[in-house]
Amino acid sequence: MITQYKSWKSFSCFFSAEYCQKYLKMCYQKRNIDNPEQKSYENGYAFLYYLEHGQIYYDQAKKSPLILKPILLFYGLVHLIKACILTIDPSYPETTAVLAHGVSTRKRKKQNYLFLHDEVKFQKNGLFPFMSEKMFHMKQLEGEKVIMEELLQLIPELNDLFFVLEGKRTFAKLTQRDNDLMIPESVLDNFHMTESRFKEFFATKSKNSVEFSNEGLSFRINNSFVSEMSPLFYDLENNHYAIPLTKGNFLHFPELLVHYLLLYNLSMIARYETEWWSELTKMMPNGDYPFIQSFIEITMDKGPFLIFQYLMK
Repeated sequence: MITQYKSWKSFSCFFSAEYCQKYLKMCYQKRNIDNPEQKSYENGYAFLYYLEHGQIYYDQAKKSPLILKPILLFYGLVHLIKACILTIDPSYPETTAVLAHGVSTRKRKKQNYLFLHDEVKFQKNGLFPFMSEKMFHMKQLEGEKVIMEELLQLIPELNDLFFVLEGKRTFAKLTQRDNDLMIPESVLDNFHMTESRFKEFFATKSKNSVEFSNEGLSFRINNSFVSEMSPLFYDLENNHYAIPLTKGNFLHFPELLVHYLLLYNLSMIARYETEWWSELTKMMPNGDYPFIQSFIEITMDKGPFLIFQYLMK
């Protein structure tokens, strides 16, 4: 169900201009885009170089100290995202408006600043709204804000850290048998819903139709279902599907957007909040450090994984 993934080895097929052109042609044909042959030929090398540059940033991030990792990982992810966009929009980038980040953050951090309480604001133009619409069909995000803790709660690999540091579980593990997944009944208490109400809620949050069995919370899945559906997340460290235990406003967010927003804010802090960033990495004064350090280690592997799943769907 999750396309077999072997870290950067899985991207090897894309480091051939000939294969990239064939792959893009197939993508454009599926979307009924005019002149797929010509456009795939024109974009083959750009697509390949986006992926190659992305990999180089990630490789350098692995070798770098923590103070540099967010910057390298953010730009690495941006390159990988641009490769994804090129599979659905052969004329990208058409205007300079789509080249901005598409989100903003406070320019100066307040006294007693905590990263977990910080927020980013969505802008009208730039990469974030562009990728949200093109890749995930999400619109009208302009002006909305999201708090970092809300985003961190949507990273399934941080579930244990939230439990240790804050005494709460952020995800429930789904058990799997063949192509069937079972949501634990304890989830109903977290969502304060009856079984029938939860099934209805779950179905409306997914982009594909969901058919639950008559009894319990088990349902059948397929590849496209998982990659398109936001209430389900995949825990890469523990190799299982999981469902968030909060009904927050951003439950519908695909995880790739979550990683983009967190890395954007951390990269801005690493670049412009030198004193706070240095103190955090040296003094480790509060819960910010373990969450940031853990997320950085997770996203090093999870970012490319999410991109590969998108390219393979």
